[in-house]
This record gives sequence, C-alpha cells and structure tokens, in this order.
Amino acid sequence: MAAMETDTAQLTLESLPTDPLLLILSFLDYRDLINCCYVSRRLSQLSSHDPLWRRHCKKYWLISEEEKTQKNQCWKSLFIDTYSDVGRYIDHYAAIKKAWDDLKKYLEPRCPRMVLSLKEGAREEDLDAVEAQIGCKLPDDYRCSYRIHNGQKLVVPGLLGSMALSNHYRSEDLLDVDTAAGGFQQRQGLKYCLPLTFCIHTGLSQYIAVEAAEGRNKNEVFYQCPDQMARNPAAIDMFIIGATFTDWFTSYVKNVVSGGFPIIRDQIFRYVHDPECVATTGDITVSVSTSFLPELSSVHPPHYFFTYRIRIEMSKDALPEKACQLDSRYWRITNAKGDVEEVQGPGVVGEFPIISPGRVYEYTSCTTFSTTSGYMEGYYTFHFLYFKDKIFNVAIPRFHMACPTFRVSIARLPRVLSLSPGTCVFDTLSHHGRSPATMKPSCRRDHVETSHRDRGRHPGAPAVSDSRYLDHHARVPEM
Repeated sequence: MAAMETDTAQLTLESLPTDPLLLILSFLDYRDLINCCYVSRRLSQLSSHDPLWRRHCKKYWLISEEEKTQKNQCWKSLFIDTYSDVGRYIDHYAAIKKAWDDLKKYLEPRCPRMVLSLKEGAREEDLDAVEAQIGCKLPDDYRCSYRIHNGQKLVVPGLLGSMALSNHYRSEDLLDVDTAAGGFQQRQGLKYCLPLTFCIHTGLSQYIAVEAAEGRNKNEVFYQCPDQMARNPAAIDMFIIGATFTDWFTSYVKNVVSGGFPIIRDQIFRYVHDPECVATTGDITVSVSTSFLPELSSVHPPHYFFTYRIRIEMSKDALPEKACQLDSRYWRITNAKGDVEEVQGPGVVGEFPIISPGRVYEYTSCTTFSTTSGYMEGYYTFHFLYFKDKIFNVAIPRFHMACPTFRVSIARLPRVLSLSPGTCVFDTLSHHGRSPATMKPSCRRDHVETSHRDRGRHPGAPAVSDSRYLDHHARVPEM
C-alpha cells in the first residue's frame, strides 16, 4: 500500500505522456487552449502544438490548406493574425464568409459581371466612422459582412435579385456602407433604419433596423410598405424578410446557390419553385414558380401582388404527331377566405404557343389578392397539329401564394384595433392569420395575363421577354 501511495505521489503533469494530453487538448475550444498557456510550462508547450490550431482555423476562419501554404505560416499564427483582424466577429464570420464564398463560386460562371461589381471589404475605421455619423451601433454580423465585401457598385443587374413583369422592372443592388449611411433614416416611420439595398429603377430598398423603435425589433430586415390610406406619413407597415442580417443574407444565398432562384441572362430572378408543384398530362409537364412583389403590395388597403412563371414542356421522347397548340386557359382562383373566382380566356399572354417533342414554352403573369394568401389551379386546352379536331386538357397544378410575415404600423394601430390597457400596441401578423384590414365584407382580386410585347417597358429595364421557347437540352437563351 505504501508503494502505491509513493507511485501516485510521483505522478505529475510533467510525467504524463504527450499523446494522451494532446488528445485531451484537441477537444478544447480556442479560448481554453489559450488559457492552458498560463497554467504551466508543459501545458503552454502542448497547447502550442500546431495541429491543434488547424481545426480552429478551419472552423472559425475557413482557412484552407492552400491558403496556409500560400501564407507560409503555422496554424497557430494564422489563427492569431486573423483573430487580431476580425476577432470581434468570431461568432458570425464562418457563416457569412461561407455564404460569400458559395455565392461567388456559383455566380462566377453564370453572372461574371455581378461578381466583378463587388467592392473590396471595408476597414474597421470606415465602419467606426459610419457609426459615428449615424449615431448608432451597426450589428456585428452586418459589420462582418462588410469587412468581406463593402457592397457593390450601383449597376444592373443587382446582386440581391431582379424581377421583370410587363412594364415593371426591379433589380436590387447591395449598397456600400457609405451610401447606406447617406440613406440612414431618422424620420418617423423609419426611425433608426439603414438601407441595405437599392433599386435604381423603382427606388425600392430593404432596410435593417439598427435600433428597436416604432414596433420594430432590433436587427430585423424588412421592406417598407406605406399605408396608402393614412394621412400620417409615419404610418409605414413592414414586410419582414429576416430576423437578423445573417438570417436574411444566408437564406438568400441558399436560394441562389441551390438553384431555387433561376438565373436568366445574368440576372437572379427571385421566383420560388415548390418541387411538388408539377403536373404531367400525357407527354406534357406543367410546373410553376411564384414570387411576391412588396413594391406593388400594401397592407392597408389590403392588396397583395404576386407574379408566377409557368413552364410547359413536352417530353423529348414524345412522338412527332403529338405536337400541339395551346388554344385557351381556365383558372380557378381561391383566396384565403375561400372566395372562388373562375377565369377563362384564349391563349396565354396573347399567344398561342406550339409545343413539340423536346420543346419548352415559358411565360410570366401576375395576380393580386385582397387576402394575405390564396391559390390557383386550372388547365390549358390544346389541339393536335396533325389532328386539329382532337382537343385535350392539360392540368395546371395547384400553386399557393402567400405574402411574408408583416407588421402593421404603430402609427395607425390605435385607430384600427380596440386596445385594452396594458395591451402591446404592435403585433406581428403572418399570412396564417388575418390583419384587421383584411376583415372586410367584400374583397376584390384582379387576375391579369399580359405580354411584355403588348405594353410599354420601364426605360431603364433590359429587354426581358415574358415568354420563350427552349430546346429540351439547350441552355436558357438570352431573353
């Protein structure tokens, strides 16, 4: 027993073998590794073991083996140098840097001009100067992103997506921090809001709330929506796009790089496609993608504007005699109250497209609802080219449209709602519920199908047609 006690007394940190200690240290975070340096000389030496810092460089800074080789530094030095530069953003840097890397990798072969429009990252002192100018602290994740890229040049197409419909065109640029600071809002209705994007055609911007004010949560990203029936200019409702800058930016990038947002002629179109929103009748497949247009919508009065893009494709394996021509369309449109409207008409967007094996026809149209959501379904009527007396219907799958979560302005809530003492004067309303403005005895919803050729185009918009034919295996042609 005495011998065992003697052996235990001689067991010290210095006498423990190196490999088990390094294994234990490999499970520590960078903060704990640094603290180990102050415990003892042995732990200081072990915690400086370079392979231990490789994991932290990859986890927090996304530093690759190639970058390490190019910089000719050890992993620990790389970690410390990067931390000294952007260490305040360590909780955000990896997610935002990955989003930027993924976005640029995806866009370089598809939208090279867009990638070239990106500016170099801002300096810490530049961001500090903007904070001093606006009198508010910028969110750390916003600062982190702008350390990587300080927005983009004001060009078309914009990085944050485009939309073309009839004579309406939108393309949003990501503003650099100085331009954003020039648009910082102090007026009522948008107090303490900083613009993130800007469309040179419509003047539309997405804003981030850098402080909690007027019913907004701090760091929320939103589209403004002025109350068109209020005399008070401070009555501005909000379509909320993201809870934070990171949430907003990374979700947008995910939609782009996953192919969720189609790229057509160097532009990102913010149409959302539900994989289940596809219907096949014989050799013809119809699929639909949709988009909400906040700049053409309002909460009060209730007017929610949607556009949809329909793709009609005939299988390349279909027999030549299956070639056919579209004669008419039928729509059954249902709003959130269950009100149904039926629409019939000749052709689509003023055209009567011919579909043959391996060919695709696409067109864009729009609709509005007086409720926050609704859906459409229907069918097209075709006749065979070689058997003109034979007609048949092709199903259009049901597709749903819903506006983003919105918040009504506190400037008009006391007038709209009967509030009891102690009741919060703002509330988040989503499309799953109804706002007081939608609780009306009647609703009006217009369904429109228009051709870009039939109407004027915004003078600044590129020539984007609303319909086109595609070869089955061909790239999307220039529109």
